[in-house]
Amino acid sequence: MAYHVLGLRLSRRQLEAFARYEQLLLEWNRRVNLTAIRHPEAIRVKHFLDSLTCLLVMSNPSNQRVVDVGTGAGFPGLPLKIACPSLSLTLVESVGKKAAFCQAVIEELELPFVTIQTLRAEEIAHLPEHREKYDWAIARAVANLPTLVEYLLPLVRIGGSALAMKGESAPAEVHQAEYAVEILGGKVRKLIPIHLPQVAEDRYLVVIDKTAATPPQYPRKVGIPEKRPLR
Repeated sequence: MAYHVLGLRLSRRQLEAFARYEQLLLEWNRRVNLTAIRHPEAIRVKHFLDSLTCLLVMSNPSNQRVVDVGTGAGFPGLPLKIACPSLSLTLVESVGKKAAFCQAVIEELELPFVTIQTLRAEEIAHLPEHREKYDWAIARAVANLPTLVEYLLPLVRIGGSALAMKGESAPAEVHQAEYAVEILGGKVRKLIPIHLPQVAEDRYLVVIDKTAATPPQYPRKVGIPEKRPLR
């Protein structure tokens, strides 16, 4: 797989970990609906390589605390952990079957310093051990940006950043999220266009820096950020 397009040099052990991850995903996907992407090459590009594009922004996340909100089958968090073994990772996934798959991958690959929280984002962000404790809060294909920032920014420490992986609607979503970003204590730093091999659609990394504390009432109760985005 073309990890070199990101300037990554992975060890044999890391490459073997990705191969086993792919195998587990294919095996579990036969009985649990984890992903609509089922071809091995598509998994490598649209899941693994796509996840690792976060490193274009995070540069060297070693020894940092990262939370992946709505991780699903572990993306982008677990590929980042394989590539950067010393980062401390929390996966947030409210669907039990998907959380169980992530746990199986963690155990099979013997990944240290990874925990899974089977909670909603609105819940975990109000727990003292998680609120404003992370260097990076990341998410891929979870919600529109005005909703997503209400999930992510309460988890980020002041001086840390949120990273949203978005499709071609990213520039419009950033505009729609201006109010939410401001009142939640953030500031949009940049949008980075991403081009994956053999993938036609445009992708973006949206980087939002945490510049002030998030007011204690946010995130609102479960379901409210999605039903009534801050605008």
